[in-house]
Amino acid sequence: MALLATLADFAEKAPSFSATVLIAGLTLCFVVFLRELLSKMRKTDFPALPAVPGLPIIGNLLQLKEKKPHKTFAKWAETYGPIYSIKTGAHTLIVLNSNEVAKEAMVTRFSSISSRNLSNALQILTANKNLVAMSDYNDFHKMVKRYILQSVLGANAQRRYCPHRDTMVENICRHLHDQVSSSPDEAINFRSVFEDELFGLALKQAVGNEVQSIYVEELGTVLSKKEMFKVLVTDFMAGAIEVDWRDFFPYMKWVPYKSFENNIHQITLRRKILMRALIQKRKQEITLGQEANCYLDRLLSESNGLTEDQIMVLLWEPIIETADTTLVTSEWALYELARDPKRQDRLYEDIKNVCGIEKMTEEQLPLLPYLGAIFHETLRKHSPVPIVPPRYVHEDTQLGGYFVPKGSQIAINIFGCNMDKNRWEDPGEWIPERFLDEKYDPTDLYKTMAFGAGKRVCAGSLQANLIACMVIGRMVQEFEWRLEEGEEEKVDTVGLTTRKLHPMQAILKPRRSSA
Repeated sequence: MALLATLADFAEKAPSFSATVLIAGLTLCFVVFLRELLSKMRKTDFPALPAVPGLPIIGNLLQLKEKKPHKTFAKWAETYGPIYSIKTGAHTLIVLNSNEVAKEAMVTRFSSISSRNLSNALQILTANKNLVAMSDYNDFHKMVKRYILQSVLGANAQRRYCPHRDTMVENICRHLHDQVSSSPDEAINFRSVFEDELFGLALKQAVGNEVQSIYVEELGTVLSKKEMFKVLVTDFMAGAIEVDWRDFFPYMKWVPYKSFENNIHQITLRRKILMRALIQKRKQEITLGQEANCYLDRLLSESNGLTEDQIMVLLWEPIIETADTTLVTSEWALYELARDPKRQDRLYEDIKNVCGIEKMTEEQLPLLPYLGAIFHETLRKHSPVPIVPPRYVHEDTQLGGYFVPKGSQIAINIFGCNMDKNRWEDPGEWIPERFLDEKYDPTDLYKTMAFGAGKRVCAGSLQANLIACMVIGRMVQEFEWRLEEGEEEKVDTVGLTTRKLHPMQAILKPRRSSA
């Protein structure tokens, strides 16, 4: 206040314009000084984050050299608490390992932590964050999320696509009955059957039909459905977990890493070429007047606001997401049921009581709470995405009672949240009954952190629930499942994902005729 009084006194003696400029300049300096002072005071109001000890320069990178960082993060949480910081080279990474602090980051502090910070691999593979799931929270994100909900993943769209899902489930049952009929004592690779049918469903929703093969002019060859799956799904999943050491030392990005760069760019190029061929095929069908209820038609109708590259990547997104994560959940659920005959029998009896001798339908899912509990418990124990891609803190904030400085990165360890002993009793055990507790709303899809929370909650949660629950339910209604000898111990996963390293091998015994 003394400073302002002095300025006012000076203004009376100085020429009007000069005094005004001087007062404005000094006042601005005073405001900046005051804001910095208050900021420092706020920082001292909160204790410093617990930090995992590391080495100079590289920080904790050597402690994360194995490919299951989500498990390492969860172990550290037992020592340092649900929120702590680590150093990954030049970056400070703040790891969240409980539902409460994760929801605080995703909901309460969302305005301060809404941007994505992607690895070099994901930056390239997502065409600079052009996916709904990987984009920053801005007008583009809101627009394309609206497109995908209205056209593919929202409640109305899912009702339109119900016949496609029914066809998929019937095809799976038919394939499995045929295999059991021809070789009743041989183990069956469920994944190989489900993967093909799920990819077919993804193509129907995206481009209007289940493309069995397509000629790709730029490659000079015809790609089969299996080869398309490799280009659009398998190659991406492998590339997404590629580690570029320059991510940890951004000041050394100028150093070439040719093997990494060539691999990622090759994956991206092949996907681009194939997506362009699929789009061209659909455009030809439109010219011929062939109607199809598909996402591509919506994207093409919005072409004035989207580039060709954006249309290709946005069209590819529901293909990769439909064809992978739901498969992971369904396979793990059937694995757990196959090793647990009592719970499998309980589910079968529930389905029989509701459906009688008729085939289970989507309309009956609300009448099968135990099936829903199996779905949620599988998501909890085997979350398809164990770690959310890091978010960037773009202004000073606080989490869990600690000060979080601008420039930090936030990693939400979904695995750690779902293994938190303070929230879950015996978290390492698969116990579906826990979700039959009255404290859980049967219609709530967000009982675990698997789908996230807040404004960036997963757009595909409804579809995942419908597909997984129908597949799990119908598989148990049709067959009695038993693991092949030695299969129970095969629980290794691929890299930092929760996808089973070895496809489940199960002995199936039909409960009902395939007719």
